[in-house]
Amino acid sequence: MAPKLSPVSVAVVVKDRKRAVRWYREKLGMDVLDQHEHWVTVGSKKGGLRLHLCQTTEYDPKGKLEPGNTGILLRVPGNLEKAYRELKRKGVKFTHPPEKMPWGWLCLLTDPDGNEFALMPARG
Repeated sequence: MAPKLSPVSVAVVVKDRKRAVRWYREKLGMDVLDQHEHWVTVGSKKGGLRLHLCQTTEYDPKGKLEPGNTGILLRVPGNLEKAYRELKRKGVKFTHPPEKMPWGWLCLLTDPDGNEFALMPARG
């Protein structure tokens, strides 16, 4: 019998962990799940994906932040355009507004460090 594995945590590189935690909580409504000396994990207390916020300067004081496409998909319940308007009202920056693609709806948002996330509607 295979062991039961814990939820996935994906590392997201940030310049300032405290600022990043504030942004993910205030803008995306995520909860702080774990907080230790050198990391913070955010996500939903109900389960699912966890984002492990890694501050570059903690392991390399001269480390350069290389933001980019995280490949992480964030899913929202209900109408994507409504979620887009609400997040935009909160100050979330988007690199691509909601658009109907041949396979479904998509828009792209960025965190303050330039990490890009795909936002799509959740399915049943």
